Amino acid sequence: MVTAPAPTPARADPPICRNPSDPGEMNIETPWHQRWLAPQRVWPFSTGARVKVAVIDSGTDSTHPQMAGRVATGFDALRGAPGGDVDCVSHGTAVASIIAAGQMEGVGFYGLAPGATIVPIRVSERNANDRAATGGDTVTGEVFARAIRRAVDEGAKVINMSVTLYYWDEDVEQAVKYAVDRDVVLVAAAGNQHQDGARPDPVPYPADFDGVIGVGAVDQNGARIRQSQIGPYVDVVAPGGAVVAATRVFGHSVWDGTSFAAPMVSATAALIRSAEPNLSAKEVTRRILATADPARGDAEAGYGGGVVNPYRAVTERLTTASPVAQPPLPDVPYDAAAVARAERWAVFGRWALWIGLPLAVLAVGVAVLAALLPRGRRTRWQPTRPSTPPAPTPELDEPEEAFFRVPTSTPRR
Repeated sequence: MVTAPAPTPARADPPICRNPSDPGEMNIETPWHQRWLAPQRVWPFSTGARVKVAVIDSGTDSTHPQMAGRVATGFDALRGAPGGDVDCVSHGTAVASIIAAGQMEGVGFYGLAPGATIVPIRVSERNANDRAATGGDTVTGEVFARAIRRAVDEGAKVINMSVTLYYWDEDVEQAVKYAVDRDVVLVAAAGNQHQDGARPDPVPYPADFDGVIGVGAVDQNGARIRQSQIGPYVDVVAPGGAVVAATRVFGHSVWDGTSFAAPMVSATAALIRSAEPNLSAKEVTRRILATADPARGDAEAGYGGGVVNPYRAVTERLTTASPVAQPPLPDVPYDAAAVARAERWAVFGRWALWIGLPLAVLAVGVAVLAALLPRGRRTRWQPTRPSTPPAPTPELDEPEEAFFRVPTSTPRR
């Protein structure tokens, strides 16, 4: 049995940030994840208008220039009072900006669904990506469950959960069922504690609950980032390595982790729900998974069903009808002039072969004759033979003068 949410108390004083974060620097270039997903292609069909996306996180800074007018008051689940539009660590602001940040002159970064409205639900004063962070209140199962229910009651049609619990909690599971029963698309980070094979990755919640889209993270090469977890709770992956997003106060920073891949999928859900408001949450989820692009690995390698593709998710339609056969390709029309022209070129080619070959032989003969003619003139066209070498001189015992001695005549008898 679902219990009714507690009445909302009057808004208390806003919290004082005990560990404020660096406001970062202004981003000028277009981040890689926006060049990859190319949200401008989707905007002629949908910008996420009239869709509320709840961001359960550290809050969202509504004073950031790119978030102004796009952030509702929301709810502070830590204090049990309205006012989720305050962020002490920038984590929630970064997540919300990936979804709905507006375009700004001179700034390359902007959100995927700038027409959506962010409903910030504040559950933590720590950076959920920083394991060594200390100080400040953080989420518990009770607070998390309260945040989910509040997001549903605030009218959110998509809930992004980039804060991860590493233990099962009954209150959170019941809150997830509460949202699923009310036709809300739930998206959660798959966690950043991959163990590199040393031991199984810890199970992340609420990503492991039924009805929740678990999101892993890839880098600009399409490879799973090292810390992105592997398990059956990873349904799809999205850019999450070195992505640019807004920081509190004013500026931008580079972020890593599944926390920043999840809002890419939440923004895609908002785009679909804006374009086709009659689709159920299950149909939206099915559309996102069915239109994912192929990844570098399969589900067992932490890639789920592939890489989210907002354009395909919005523009492609799913159907249960039988495939429709396309008509056969038409016959190529007969072109008499083209046939005649081809025949003329064929004849010309044959003549060129028969004429060119003898000419080539003649040219070779002329070249050989030109090389031999000077030599023939020098020899007067007579054959030349090598000269006979002189006979060797015999060795004589007599002196050399004996060689020239005149023999005496034989006496007559």
